[in-house]
Amino acid sequence: MSFPRQYARTRRFTLGAPSRFRISPDGRRVAFVRSQHGTDPQGALWLAELGSASPQAGAEQGAAGDTAGDMSAENTEVWHERLLVDPRSLAEDAGDIPPEERARRERARETGGGIVSYSTDRAMRTAVFALGGRLYVVSLASGEPQERADGVATGTPRELPVATPAVDPVLSPDGSRLAYVHNGAVRVLELDSGVDMVLAHPGTGAGETPEETSDTVTWGLAEFIAAEEMQRTRGMWWSPDSRAVLAARVDTAPVQRWHLADPASPESTPQQIAYPAAGTANAEVRLAVLAVPEARSHPGPVEPVWVQWDRAALPYVVAVHWSATAPPTLVVQSRDQQQLCLLTVAPHSGSSEVLRRESGQPWVEIPSGVPARTGSGALVWIAPLADTYALNVDGQAVTPPDLYVRAVVDAGVTAPEDVADGLPLASAARETVLFTASTEPTEVELWAYDPQRGLRRLGEPGGMQSGRLRGGTLVAQRRSLHEDRVHTWIERAHTPTHTVVSHAQRPELAPPRITLMRSGQEEIRTAVLLPSWYEPGSGPLPVLLDPYGGPHAQRVVAAYHAFLSPQWFAEQGFAVVVADGRGSPGRGLSWEHALAGNLADPPLEDQVTALHAAAERHPELDLNRVGIRGWSFGGYLAALAVLRRPEVFHAAIAGAPVTDWRLYDTHYTERYLGMPEQESKRYAHSSLLEDADRLERPLMLIHGLVDDNVVFAHTQRLSSALLAAGRTHTVLPLAGVTHMPADEVAAENLLLLQVDFLNTALLTTSGHRE
Repeated sequence: MSFPRQYARTRRFTLGAPSRFRISPDGRRVAFVRSQHGTDPQGALWLAELGSASPQAGAEQGAAGDTAGDMSAENTEVWHERLLVDPRSLAEDAGDIPPEERARRERARETGGGIVSYSTDRAMRTAVFALGGRLYVVSLASGEPQERADGVATGTPRELPVATPAVDPVLSPDGSRLAYVHNGAVRVLELDSGVDMVLAHPGTGAGETPEETSDTVTWGLAEFIAAEEMQRTRGMWWSPDSRAVLAARVDTAPVQRWHLADPASPESTPQQIAYPAAGTANAEVRLAVLAVPEARSHPGPVEPVWVQWDRAALPYVVAVHWSATAPPTLVVQSRDQQQLCLLTVAPHSGSSEVLRRESGQPWVEIPSGVPARTGSGALVWIAPLADTYALNVDGQAVTPPDLYVRAVVDAGVTAPEDVADGLPLASAARETVLFTASTEPTEVELWAYDPQRGLRRLGEPGGMQSGRLRGGTLVAQRRSLHEDRVHTWIERAHTPTHTVVSHAQRPELAPPRITLMRSGQEEIRTAVLLPSWYEPGSGPLPVLLDPYGGPHAQRVVAAYHAFLSPQWFAEQGFAVVVADGRGSPGRGLSWEHALAGNLADPPLEDQVTALHAAAERHPELDLNRVGIRGWSFGGYLAALAVLRRPEVFHAAIAGAPVTDWRLYDTHYTERYLGMPEQESKRYAHSSLLEDADRLERPLMLIHGLVDDNVVFAHTQRLSSALLAAGRTHTVLPLAGVTHMPADEVAAENLLLLQVDFLNTALLTTSGHRE
């Protein structure tokens, strides 16, 4: 199998790798998703649990046992894994995935199928998940395994009697109820009785004679901007006592309508989307507390308790947190993104108070994983400190200025009743905050803080790490430059460390031949990759820059898999340069704010700096043959490079490029460029359209015709401008493709066509295709 085909078939080698971990409060059970081999696109639900050294005895023992620290060497337990749910046994039809779920997966860049997400109760004894618009429940506690014919112990999933199609199921903390969305309505199913009730439908709160259906209103789902730009993928949250749901009501009526048509399917009706382009109206988002009745006497919705805050000044709902140790906490943001407020809400009245306010220019960044609460209710937050981001606990910064905090992952336990075997967890465990941070931007490490033990790094330094921590059990993942698969392990005191196997395929490609360096006075993190077969002094190599180059993303990281596609291009005979310029995370506030008002010049200057620095260190780089390729912002940067710096860049491939920032969404674009009506010069300078007559180098534009993030109009308008200017270029439209190609044949051929284009454009052939 060729590497491009393998790369596509394995979904970039993500299939078969464990992910989406959840840990029980006592730390004795760990649930996760993993498909069964490296080309299996169907995610399955698995459980690892502590038991005796005998797998059978371990299955029988289940969740009962001692807390961490009480086990002796004589009764040391080990972890046992078992398959709970194979989605194929439930006959999921991928074609039946509801549109709302497809949209959610698109926003999350989720390319797999089967079980891609699940929800559990607080004790993690039950899980619910969606397949093909239907909902299923399965026990996570021991004592309910069923032996399949092949000898694999699995749970017994049961389909739930819900209205279909059903999306985004959320289990109540006590496990008795399930909230989900059907046709824009929030519904709740009582698991024991099977009673299914409507809490709010699209007409709720709309007036005296509300309609149950609406083309513009949905309850319980995240709107486009929240999911795409704020990483808020959820639109409803249970109260800790399982008696109410805090839900978002989204009305897209103010948002302009765009239409996406696929010319390859002329019989299909164009898809209409509500797209909030820069300077235009956003969706109206409100929040309400919906009380769940004990018994239903009528089918109508309940009376919402509307959450009150200054929505005109702070229209963006960024995050919601509701734990037993504190009232509901909201994060809301101003449209200019220069104010971020934390509000506490009185759930019975809907009134709110300001708990914390962050203000700053040119914008205030949205911190990841917060707000959160420790077991005692202390607020966990991430706030600027000097030129970095610090972890704040109970209003105090607990990390130093040389540690850049990336995200909060876990914060102790969420309720006083979270105990292990009836005994309260140690106070240190209840107050521990697990977070990711960097001392070097190419690395992300796991750190922990609690008031008793202070700040400490977990595991070996370096690499790209993530994890979960609960009940004294740590689940950690590490990617490094020297491992071709993610390493995942479960760690607990007095228990042998357990490795969670990855079934991901190993790349059929020579190991990346990487040189990491810092370029220019700005010390731009840069990677240079050479062909595995190249011998120093054997001749010059054409150069390919392969950046993203914009904000909120990094390409130069200490992880093997980050360089697989660049190494494949290197094997075709190129020296590949990857650089993270100004705007990329992990370097500090001033580094990120360097893009304020100008999305064009700083990113492009940094790519030129990195190229010249790489050539100084590697004289084999032929600066007379330089190509550049990229996707999304990287596509924009690639096209920008040949339009504005043709003396440096001799060919470009621009995939799904933003060509006119007036066509991109409000939250992202306005953060950097402001409102188009007031900052027309900024938009014009950062646009590609007015530079069309400057094209003098080969340019290939690639774009999915049904891309609902960077719509095809970007490429179409640039192509029209180039045609009007008489400039030759190539356009490769991808029928039926959204923002990222998923079909393996198309994805494979797309890589091969790019190499052919570059070889022709740069007048070279490599002859080393794998």
